Amino acid sequence: MLRVSLSQLTTQFRRFLAIGLAVMLAVAFLSATLMVSASTQASLGASVGEAYRKAQLVVTPAVGKELSRKAVDAAASAPAVKDSYAERYATVTIDDGGEQIARVRNLAPAAMEPSVLSSGRYPSAADEIAVDSKTAERLKLSPGSELAVDNASTADGAGKPAGRSFTVTGLLQPSNDPFAAPFPQLLAMDATVGALASASEGQDSEGFTTLQLRLKDGQDQSAAKDYLAQRLQASGAGDAAVQTAGEKVTAAVAQMSGGQDQLTIILLAFAGVAIVVSTLVVANTFSVLVAQRTRELALLRCLGAGKSQIRSSVLFEAAVLGFVSSILGVLAGVGLMSALIAWARTTPEQAFATLAVPPSAIIAGLVAGTLLTVVAALLPAKAATAVAPLAALRPADDASLRNKRGRLRLWLGLAILVVSVPLLVLGAMFNLLMVAMPAGALSFVGVLLCASLFIPPAVAAAGKLAAPAGVPGRLAAVNAVRNPARTSATASALLIGVTLVTMMMTGAATSRQAFDAMLAENYPVDLAVRIDGLPADNASALRKVEGLDGVDAAVLLQAAGTITAPGTAADGWPVFAISSADAAAVLRDPALRPQEGTVYLPELLKAPELTVTGPGGKAGFKGTTLRTGNIDPLMNSASAAPLLGNGTSAAGDPLPGAAWLKLDTALSAEQIQAIQREAAAAFGVPVHNVSGAAVERVVFNSIIDVLLLVVTALLGIAVVIALIGVANTLSLSVLERTRENSLLRALGLTRGQLRGMLALEAVLVAGVAAVLGSALGVAYGWLGAKSALGPVANVVPVVPWAQLLGVFAVAVVAGLLASVLPARRAARLSPVQGLATT
Repeated sequence: MLRVSLSQLTTQFRRFLAIGLAVMLAVAFLSATLMVSASTQASLGASVGEAYRKAQLVVTPAVGKELSRKAVDAAASAPAVKDSYAERYATVTIDDGGEQIARVRNLAPAAMEPSVLSSGRYPSAADEIAVDSKTAERLKLSPGSELAVDNASTADGAGKPAGRSFTVTGLLQPSNDPFAAPFPQLLAMDATVGALASASEGQDSEGFTTLQLRLKDGQDQSAAKDYLAQRLQASGAGDAAVQTAGEKVTAAVAQMSGGQDQLTIILLAFAGVAIVVSTLVVANTFSVLVAQRTRELALLRCLGAGKSQIRSSVLFEAAVLGFVSSILGVLAGVGLMSALIAWARTTPEQAFATLAVPPSAIIAGLVAGTLLTVVAALLPAKAATAVAPLAALRPADDASLRNKRGRLRLWLGLAILVVSVPLLVLGAMFNLLMVAMPAGALSFVGVLLCASLFIPPAVAAAGKLAAPAGVPGRLAAVNAVRNPARTSATASALLIGVTLVTMMMTGAATSRQAFDAMLAENYPVDLAVRIDGLPADNASALRKVEGLDGVDAAVLLQAAGTITAPGTAADGWPVFAISSADAAAVLRDPALRPQEGTVYLPELLKAPELTVTGPGGKAGFKGTTLRTGNIDPLMNSASAAPLLGNGTSAAGDPLPGAAWLKLDTALSAEQIQAIQREAAAAFGVPVHNVSGAAVERVVFNSIIDVLLLVVTALLGIAVVIALIGVANTLSLSVLERTRENSLLRALGLTRGQLRGMLALEAVLVAGVAAVLGSALGVAYGWLGAKSALGPVANVVPVVPWAQLLGVFAVAVVAGLLASVLPARRAARLSPVQGLATT
């Protein structure tokens, strides 16, 4: 039997092409999905973790603090440490057609320096500096050029900002770090940065923002962390955190996502979906192959082969076919991801995209593909050996409601649905992804088991639309009712693909909306300009800013007074007044509409009860802390009116004011920085008075776009798998109906009418599968997004109607194309040959 199996694989390889292609694509889907998770982490590491790419351990001071020189020396001199880099910055301004805020970082030792030179060399003297290539291109700088750097907070004798001139020694590759990318990136010697920082702060600055460490070979990171924590404690920095570089990046990503690590969970859910879909499609496709060989296997039994030999032969073929197809599938998955990452990297905003191929993507693909093929062959192999050899020479009856096997399948499907559907809804309601994901997969299995209960009636109802086509149309509608199991099997192949595609589309659209809502809550103001003077004095400047390309709305705000809340961090903060109409015009978060009697505070300020003191008096208010720190304290303008008086302080000076801008979401980081400079010029303030999260939104949105791009590309594989499944089940349908079709031909049905009948039948089945699959996919997509993103965002159902119509059209065309070859084979067979088939 081994020789028989090998001869089948070598001489009848065309017969295995369809099943091999289905397995290959399913494994490619699974492997690529697993690579999405690893590539996402690698991409985040290349962006958020770029600054730590040469470090093993990172020491970070507590919030609001810096590392002292004593603490740095204590950690850097530890016996296990090989190299160290104490990082610090100085904030300066440069002339960029207007003042542009920039950060100067101190140069690290060669073994620890994270930046990459594009040309020139690193600075080596106090009056030398390196500049990122984007800034250099904008300012027309090259190695050897002079760059003037100002300290905005200090002034010379004429009242102008004090500054220094530096010689540019090298150009740096632009940073992918979302926290550094918005600003020009300058690099200077440590002593130079210290002097600039001291000048900006008006006092000696010896503090450092982080300490990066590399360990000697053979050192245990866990033990080194514990020892370093003890040395830091002894040096007075016991509240500093010692983390590995990976832990530091993970913490930064968690901070970006509101402290929740839902990203990894969501991507694991895609892997779970891929496994379930692969199992269903491969099982459906492999059953066609074994069914086509039923008579051949029965003949082998007549020649003396036992049941176990037949079963082992089929399983051996399945194992070899599954393993070879899995290898090709893994290679296809790597190729797909490589192409997608390469395409993503062609845009500057997504240059951080990085391909990662974890061992799990290879091992899981090989194991899953082989096992799925073998498991899928178990039931067909058993069915071929479950009847007597002579009886097996004819096709067995399909499972239907009229026999025991069909009724058992129906009751099993109903039982699964009764258990799984409530668990799916429960998981979505309470944001339990680990409950919702397996429950959703199980419920879909239940739907497929019950397919013969609802698909044939739906196809019969749709068959009325084919009546104008005459005899072929009426025959197509009758066939759907006469053989429910066959119709259900054909529809199930496309139902799987359509459900998966629409689920991903709905999930992506809903997730996109949830991500946008989360970003809107974390970054409600695109740009904020700190200004002086009464609102009337800045009205003309505001009109000028409103006319800038890319500015959707701009409003003026004035401080109503300052907070009095002794014992809290909010004490002494200014509170800005804004009307409901202005808030609706410029704030991204639609839920952030200040109500009367309440002062809204950024997340680090907590004061349940507070007093606001303004020029016109003072009043008590309730304090509400927001979940974002990227906004100033604000209150409703109606509540602020009695406090403002004439809008000036007791000394007659205008209270501080602000202008808030809402920008077009399609702007690039460079365009936003240009608007920052123009807004500063319009209001006559330094560019560092213009702040906001617009650039961060662009960077974070680009990360999300990379993820959705990869997931959307995976949908194409699902469509191809579904098309193969439809073609195979239609081939089986034509094979089983050989005598029936020949009898129709003998009774006068022409070849064209036969092809038309099969085409209409395929279109009816595909149309019904598309409608039912779309309904299921929308439900699964929304429930999945709700369970995955519920803890971090307000998830609102989004139905991508245009995309659903596109899926329906593609499904119908796919069904029509899948019927071409089977219909051609049926039409080419003469009635006499077909009637002679047993």
